[in-house]
Amino acid sequence: MTSASPNGARPPGAAQPLRLPGSVAEIEASQEGPQIGAFFDLDGTLVAGFTVAAVTRDRLRRREVGAAEFVRMMQLAVEYRLGRQQFENIIEGAVRSAKGRLAEDVEEMGERVFEQSIADLIYPEMRELVRAHQRRGHTVVLSSSALTMQAAPVARHLGIDHLLCNRFVTDELGILTGDIERPVVWGTTKATSVQRFAAEHQIELGLSYFYADGDEDLALMHLVGNPRPVNPGPALARVAARRGWPVRRFSSRDAGTPLARVRALAGASTLAPLAAGALGLGLLTRNKRTGINFLTRFWPETVLALNGVKLNVTGAENLTARRPAVFLFNHRNNFDVFMVAALVKDNWTGIAKKELEANPIFGTIGKLLDAAFIDRADTAAAVAALGPVEDAARKGLSILVAPEGTRLDTQAVGPFKKGAFRIAMATGLPIVPVVIRNSDSVAGRNATTLNPGTVDIAVLPPVSVADWTVGDLSTRIEQVRTRYLELLADWPGAGTDARSGKS
Repeated sequence: MTSASPNGARPPGAAQPLRLPGSVAEIEASQEGPQIGAFFDLDGTLVAGFTVAAVTRDRLRRREVGAAEFVRMMQLAVEYRLGRQQFENIIEGAVRSAKGRLAEDVEEMGERVFEQSIADLIYPEMRELVRAHQRRGHTVVLSSSALTMQAAPVARHLGIDHLLCNRFVTDELGILTGDIERPVVWGTTKATSVQRFAAEHQIELGLSYFYADGDEDLALMHLVGNPRPVNPGPALARVAARRGWPVRRFSSRDAGTPLARVRALAGASTLAPLAAGALGLGLLTRNKRTGINFLTRFWPETVLALNGVKLNVTGAENLTARRPAVFLFNHRNNFDVFMVAALVKDNWTGIAKKELEANPIFGTIGKLLDAAFIDRADTAAAVAALGPVEDAARKGLSILVAPEGTRLDTQAVGPFKKGAFRIAMATGLPIVPVVIRNSDSVAGRNATTLNPGTVDIAVLPPVSVADWTVGDLSTRIEQVRTRYLELLADWPGAGTDARSGKS
């Protein structure tokens, strides 16, 4: 557990973050200004795997790929692996398959695939590096051989203004011609495009950074003063070792690997025996809550442990300073509630969105917990659904709730809804803010599996609502939300070596 204070201040005498090459701390100590470029590759670097695979899977699900096209795609992929086809042939084949479609339809498809599949594949470690360069005022560029439909949504999501990639050719009606703008961006032409961009924007390549994984990116690595191989291929790794380039490898987005699937299955399989034990304990003691407490105390911890997720908690004493309480947590993925439940342990219920009520696992557990399932689109029904939760709070149960009401994939904190605060006022329970810093390091926004890692959590001192009034409720809520923002902006002990998986 870190010894930093929960208000975000770094304790006197605390070790300064190591400025190792390839770390966020290195960037934060670098020279400021737009004359320094930070060039990021896409596939395998910013994003785990290949974005074109996500696009292809989407087209296959929608039956937009004919048999002949599918066979040709497989043939090109195999020949490329065997070295018989240049990359240009692969991408030209993909472009030809889109001939005759409206450019705006293809762009919309790219946005949809990004939201459904690609957003969760962005490495959180790389996102932090992008943000670090942006804070220094560097000129950040996404430089990729992918098409705009794959690269543009990622650039927009990360706030990257400059995009160097392959682009469709359209006619005067905005219809794709089946051709691609020349030259095709790949290998040496990718390096040339970066050189041209640097000259046009007065960027000093000798001071600049390039992050990439592909062996074909060696030419660009030699152009910049700070080459940064990320998950490098064999040839790039050998050159990096010979030249002493700092290499970074990530596994925070390996949910599709066999090992990740085994971990997920192991975690899920523990529910049945623990639920059986909870049922038996409840029957033995003739107390439903005793059985539920057994389940809530052990299942979240077990799931996290089997998936290699550790919680680095600051302010743990605040978890029991005042009980019952309304525990508020910022919501980033499907597993935040497991993390908070593992800390609160027992004698709690919660508030969840209506859609989860039909889920065979979470819906059933929620009903056992007497949780409130609220319809966010129906305010009157949502308020009515909170009544039983207020009754449970008066009987001694704590409440777990995400006041933002939905998962957000951002460092910011969304607006807080009033429901949880009204419960606190109606029951007299204190509010305990639980601030989760980096849960995206173990699971993306929509992920259904966890990856190993350490999640930083700060539990702030209880906030009394005894003197709150309806008239000042909005102001009070914003004061609580501001504490989240301040702490996330200046986290205790932040800035450790990024190569360890923490930024």
